[in-house]
Amino acid sequence: MSANCHHHTPVFDGTSRAYRRALIAVIVINGGMFAVEMAAGALAGSRALQADAMDFLADALTYGLSLAVIGLPLATRARIAQIKGLSLAAMALWVLGVALHDMLAPGLPRAEVMGVIGLAALMANLASVVILMRWRDGDSNVRSVWLCSRNDALGNIAVMAAARAVALTGSGWPDLIVAMLMAGLFLHSAVQILRRAHAERRANPAHHHPA
Repeated sequence: MSANCHHHTPVFDGTSRAYRRALIAVIVINGGMFAVEMAAGALAGSRALQADAMDFLADALTYGLSLAVIGLPLATRARIAQIKGLSLAAMALWVLGVALHDMLAPGLPRAEVMGVIGLAALMANLASVVILMRWRDGDSNVRSVWLCSRNDALGNIAVMAAARAVALTGSGWPDLIVAMLMAGLFLHSAVQILRRAHAERRANPAHHHPA
């Protein structure tokens, strides 16, 4: 209703050489950590580590898409952001489903592996967050990149907390609880991305190309 809603405020759309270089850097970081964490998750028997590894993979793909759509019309970027939001929601549901299944017979993950890999992943994600900090606000495409990086750092802290709790309690429940909390965080971020993308598509109807 108010005339000042989003109309005259310039929104960063990613068209910056420095931003492109930043995206390439975090793609490399996330791709490498996906391989490391997935292997470590299997070795440790940790659902929280595997959930975080899937997040690394999703982020690498997300950043690749974000890089590909820079400079395209806003409506196109918003559609891509919607795809990213839906994929993030799907990943969250997968993690939640696996964790709920494992609750029937929770195992005991290796806390020492969880702790070491969680710390390594946290360092990688803090580097990504620092690289992307100056571009944390922007259109739905740019915003989705920031949210994914923030999720990773929070997820790593949670994995390390789970490792400590597993070591102290001798139970696999902390690992499953953290996996479910991470799934909730993924869903929350997916909703944010989808809402912003939907608002952008409504404010900027799709460009109709001549048939």
